[in-house]
Amino acid sequence: MSVKKIKTALISVFYKDGLERLVRELRDKNVEIFSTGGTLDYIQSLGIPATSVKEITEFPEILGGRVKTLHPAVFGGILRRDSNPDDLLQISQYGITPFDLVVVDLYPFEETVKSGKSHQDIIEKIDIGGISLIRAAAKNFTDVAIVSSRFQYDRFLEHYLSYEGCTDLDFRKELAREAFRISSSYDRAIFHWFSDLPLPSEKVHSLRYGENPHQRGWFEGDLSEIFTQLSGKELSYNNLLDIDAALAYLGEFDETSCVIVKHNNACGLASRTDVFQAWTDALKADPVSAFGGIIAFNAPVDTKTAEAVSGIFFEVLLAPGFDSEALELLRSKKNRIIVQIHPFVPNRLTKRSALNGYLVQDRDLHTDSAEDFKYVTRKKPTHQEVKDLIFASKISKHTRSNTIVLAKDHMLLAAGTGQTSRVDALRQAILKAQTFGLSLQGAVMASDAFFPFPDCVEIAHQAGITAIVQPGGSIKDQLSIDYCNQHDLAMVFTGFRHFKH
Repeated sequence: MSVKKIKTALISVFYKDGLERLVRELRDKNVEIFSTGGTLDYIQSLGIPATSVKEITEFPEILGGRVKTLHPAVFGGILRRDSNPDDLLQISQYGITPFDLVVVDLYPFEETVKSGKSHQDIIEKIDIGGISLIRAAAKNFTDVAIVSSRFQYDRFLEHYLSYEGCTDLDFRKELAREAFRISSSYDRAIFHWFSDLPLPSEKVHSLRYGENPHQRGWFEGDLSEIFTQLSGKELSYNNLLDIDAALAYLGEFDETSCVIVKHNNACGLASRTDVFQAWTDALKADPVSAFGGIIAFNAPVDTKTAEAVSGIFFEVLLAPGFDSEALELLRSKKNRIIVQIHPFVPNRLTKRSALNGYLVQDRDLHTDSAEDFKYVTRKKPTHQEVKDLIFASKISKHTRSNTIVLAKDHMLLAAGTGQTSRVDALRQAILKAQTFGLSLQGAVMASDAFFPFPDCVEIAHQAGITAIVQPGGSIKDQLSIDYCNQHDLAMVFTGFRHFKH
């Protein structure tokens, strides 16, 4: 029978939003309501009669509410088939009430995880009875309507009232499909938590296009947790990749800093006492690559800085805040994307597609510090060189391998990025610095991995580098150490490699 009248309803929900209208409409059509726990109390507080599930199971809620509905008297009433004479005989024999409507939602598992609650609090929000009721009712959609979210109440009531207290088969099947989507997403979130994976997101943000204009693109996740777009055109796939890179760089620095990103790599970065000077010095490293790039600050942007930044073409500007005049100025060109970033904690794991699956790993959360340094040469770096070595290593960590970073006075001078040879990366960096008139005398060098030969050390020395930081770990480390000792260079090992492919 396609159209079925609702005579009985089992209602057990965590969220009570919108429930009053639903139960009043059911009561107006003389639907017999059965409920549990807090839902039962809420319905009765409205003056609407409802029967406790305990009366049909003849068994109390136990284990602190963990077991309420897991009983044949409940599941028999949901899973019976009205077209099956044996089913009807059995429920009659055992005095089981058949349910025509099940209204059940799930404990807020993902919300509990995101709130930072304890391990035990999270475990208690893994729904057992609710998920079982939803699946049972959805399986038996031929005879039962399943409402599995408070967001479905209005749609259900529209259909229910238009069918004068009934539901048709197509609608029940639609509700069942939605129920299985909800239950599968719920289980997937639990699996991700148990596996220490980021929680999956059902939110999808459409993008202008993918990596290239002929490719479609979208972002799966909640961008509103990360930033608010204040103006400009729709974000593209590449914009988001560069924003992700910019925030990763900025996440390393407590000092007021500006980073300019192009193709996921920093082409400029400086830490200073104010945003204007940070911008001015960040731009010096490569004003050509900065054209069309992503500019990011970890401090609010003032009008003076906004005026300076507006002097070049850029795609996106990010900052935690803007002066009112600065924002008005930056918004003057309608296609500029202006973004206000929010404090957030990056996912502990990273995930990327590969082959016919995914590669998942712990995020590189180690930041090299002076405590990591192993001083391997006779000459020790000066206090200022130590600070610059740490600065350079932070940039190197987030720059594509093979990479070499040259820096001085908390300013990126040049970087060699994504080269197949570390020597090529160094030569690229040196050439860049020379092209833009930046002296390397007294600068420091950071490498994302060890030097298997002393060639990079020799080239760096000849360019004016005086101190070097690298992971160490090559069987030929001593060759580089010997060269440094012979030429009065300082070198430190960190013991941490920072490949970024």
